[in-house]
Parts: sequence; C-alpha cells; structure tokens
Amino acid sequence: MTKTELIDAIAAGVDGLTKSKAEQALNVTLSAIMDAVAKGETLSLIGFGTFSKGERGERMARNPRTGEEIKVEAAKTVKFKAGQKFKDAVNQ
Repeated sequence: MTKTELIDAIAAGVDGLTKSKAEQALNVTLSAIMDAVAKGETLSLIGFGTFSKGERGERMARNPRTGEEIKVEAAKTVKFKAGQKFKDAVNQ
C-alpha cells in the first residue's frame, strides 16, 4: 500500500472526509509521531504498537567487496513494537 492508497482508504472510511483533508490528517499524524520519537519520547497507540528511539553503538564491520575492516559510527534508530491487536490481525 502506498501513501496515496492509505489516504484514499482514510477518506473512504470517514463519512464526508475529503481526500485533501485525509492527507492533511495523515501528514499531521506522521509529523507528530516523528517529532515525539525524535525528542526521545515513547509513543504508544494501544492495539497498534509502540514507537521509540533506540541507539546502535559504534562497531567494526567489513567491506564485503575488499574485506577491509571499517568503523561504523554510532547511530540513533527507530524501534517499533507491534501491539497485540496488530499481531493478531497478522496471524489470522
């Protein structure tokens, strides 16, 4: 599913909601999720899942082409843990 298809599904699922307003709502929702996680907050959507900020430490890796060892810098990551309703929907 693409973002456009998701917007169409949202607009179709809410009576009287235009695609334009559905797109605005989706964009604001995604922005709020990104802002919260970027600040280090955990965002929980009961039944859907939990978004949080994670960290990956610095490590040594190997270039597969040359075999040379390279240092990979530490990085911040996004973690998502699916909620029970989401897991149940996937496993049906």
